[in-house]
Amino acid sequence: MKHPLPLSQWLSPTRPDDTCIAWLGSRQWQLGELRHDVAQLTQSLQAQPGERWALCFENSYLFILALLATLHAGKIPVIPGHCRASLLNEQQDLFDGILSETPLECDGPQIIVSAGENASHAGDITLPPVAADSVVELFTSGSTGQPKKIIKPIALLDEEARMLHTRFEQRLEGCRFVASVVPQHLYGLTFRIFLPMACGLPLHAAMLYYAEQLSALDPEHRYVFISSPAFLKRLDAKLTPPPIDMILSAGGMLPWREAKETQEWFKVWPDEIYGSTETGIMAWRQRIDNSTSWQLFPGVTLRAEGEEWRLISPLLNDPEGLLLDDMLELVDDGFRLAGRRGRVVKIEEKRVSLSEVEKRLLALEGIVDAAALPVSRGGRQGIGVVLVLTESARQQWQATGGKAQELAWRRALLPWLEPVSVPRYWRVLDEIPVNSMNKRVYAQLQALFS
Repeated sequence: MKHPLPLSQWLSPTRPDDTCIAWLGSRQWQLGELRHDVAQLTQSLQAQPGERWALCFENSYLFILALLATLHAGKIPVIPGHCRASLLNEQQDLFDGILSETPLECDGPQIIVSAGENASHAGDITLPPVAADSVVELFTSGSTGQPKKIIKPIALLDEEARMLHTRFEQRLEGCRFVASVVPQHLYGLTFRIFLPMACGLPLHAAMLYYAEQLSALDPEHRYVFISSPAFLKRLDAKLTPPPIDMILSAGGMLPWREAKETQEWFKVWPDEIYGSTETGIMAWRQRIDNSTSWQLFPGVTLRAEGEEWRLISPLLNDPEGLLLDDMLELVDDGFRLAGRRGRVVKIEEKRVSLSEVEKRLLALEGIVDAAALPVSRGGRQGIGVVLVLTESARQQWQATGGKAQELAWRRALLPWLEPVSVPRYWRVLDEIPVNSMNKRVYAQLQALFS
C-alpha cells in the first residue's frame, strides 16, 4: 500500500480519476467526480459570508464532499455530534450555516449538498489550497451539560490516520471500509473517513444498522468493519458470515463474551481501540484471552501524577499532555482500565452527560430537583434519575402509579437527548440526600435502584 496522503492531497492528481472513493448499492463515486463536486461546492461556500459551517450528513460521500469543500473554501467545518433540528436551533451560535443532504427545520443559512449526476471529471480545475493551520471543530457532552468544543487541527487528524496505517498497513491492503458508526464523532471521523481516504481505499457511503446488512456484503471484496461494541453485541450467528478481514471496535468496552462470539462468527478477533475525542487514539489490543492488556501506540506515553495519569501524545495540541479521566492499572506488558472519573459516562458506547440529563429534566414542569446516575440491571446499563417534584406534580405522579408520568417525561426529553440518554429508571423523593459538604451522596442514590 502506498504511503497515506494528508487531507490537503486527497484530491491530488497523483491519484487517477477512476479511483473508487465510495459506493452505495450499485452507485460508485470516483475521484474525478469528487474533484468536480468539491469544486462546485467550494465556489458556493466562497460566496457565503459565514465562517463556520455545520456538517449534518448520513451519506459518507456527501460528508467528504462537504468537509473538503469547506476547507478548500477557507471555512471551518463544525461537527455538532448530531443532526437533530431542535438542538441545532438551540446551538446555532456555534456555527454560521448548515450543510446537509436534506432540508432541516433550522434557522439561518442552509446549503443542500448533492452529488453531481454522472458529473464529468474535473479536468484541470484548480482548487484553493487547504491552509496548513486548518481545523475541525467537534462538540462532545461537557461536564456542565453544555456542548464542549474540541478543536482538532487537520494536521493531527492526518497524523492519526498515519499512525493507524503504520500499525495495520498489511491487514488494510486491498480492503473496503464498512461501518456501524457515524462520522459525527471523532471515532467515525478518523476511522470511517480519514483512514480510507488517506489510504485510497473505498468506503461504504451508508451506515450499517443490522447484522443482515453485513451478511449481505458482496463476497467479491474483502472488508474492514468499523464497529461499536453495541453492534457486536447484536450479531446473529445464524446468518452467513460476511467476508470481513478486520474488525475495529472503539467507543466503549467490549465484554469478553461478545469478543469471543464475534470471533466465532467472523473467524477474526476484533482489534479494540482505546481513545477519546480529546486524546485521539491512545492504545489498542487484540484479545485472544481476557487477560490481554492495552498497548500504547508508538509515540504515546503515560506519566503517573498521584492517582491520576497524564497522557503525552503526538495527537495532542499541548506538549504538556492531558490528565485522563480514566483510572489505569499498570501490568507487566501494558495497562488495564479500572474505571472512569467525572460526570460524563458511556452508555452503549455513547457519551452521556449526566449534567445535561439533569438540566433537561429541570426544564420540565413540576420537577424542582434532579440527580442522574448510571444504573446497571441484568448486565445492561441505563440512566437512572432521582427527582424532587412540586406538590401538584407529586400528587399526579402518585395518582397515575408513576408509569404514565414517566412516559410523558420520556417523550418530552426525546427532542433534546439521544435515546440512550433518556432515563430508564425513575425514583421520586422528598429531597435528594447530601453530606455535610452539601455534596450528593451517590452511594445512597445507587442503593435506591438496587
